Amino acid sequence: MRNFEFVKLDSLNYDLKAVTTDDGRVYETPTGEKYPSITTVLSSYNKKALFEWRERVGAETANRIARKASSRGTKLHTICEKYLLNESDGVKFKTMMPDTKELFLQLKPHIDENVGRVFGIEQALFSHQLKIAGRCDCIAEWNGELSIVDYKTATREKSEDGIMNYFMQCTAYAEMFGERTGLPINQIVVAIAVENSQPQIFVRQKHKYLNALMKYIAV
Repeated sequence: MRNFEFVKLDSLNYDLKAVTTDDGRVYETPTGEKYPSITTVLSSYNKKALFEWRERVGAETANRIARKASSRGTKLHTICEKYLLNESDGVKFKTMMPDTKELFLQLKPHIDENVGRVFGIEQALFSHQLKIAGRCDCIAEWNGELSIVDYKTATREKSEDGIMNYFMQCTAYAEMFGERTGLPINQIVVAIAVENSQPQIFVRQKHKYLNALMKYIAV
């Protein structure tokens, strides 16, 4: 098991209060501003496709699949978090559920090979300029370059066009991190563990999605 180096930045020494409203999650900054979660802001991005899918499979099946996906994602995020924080007690393969173990073992070699110093895990971020906030999975060096790293799970492989919202979400985190710390992040990484398949690792540059993000936030 690797031992990761964690870098603490004084400018990130804060947390955000979160409140879930009818309109989604809202974060309160240390100075009292209230900004919507970037996840909430982007939640309507694929709303039409989601509605059509629910109509096709039925509400009961859709709800069951959504609950499973949410649970699957939460478990994977928890394991990845503990692994990067060098909490070996939290990464016990013998007691891990088989599906969670499979998904984590898909991503583990990529994490081991590419992640250098870690600057934030589940880090709260916000931007006064963009008036958004959120909590980022991982801020770390990926193949030597400071990056936003986001973990996802999927039942089947994703097309790049189908996950534009993932790239915009990571771009938003990069912008928020830069505003908070003065350290620019240009590289974003979306790591998707796919059930009964191979992982998809998308390493992209933020500038490709910045205009789309700005237009979407402005709507």
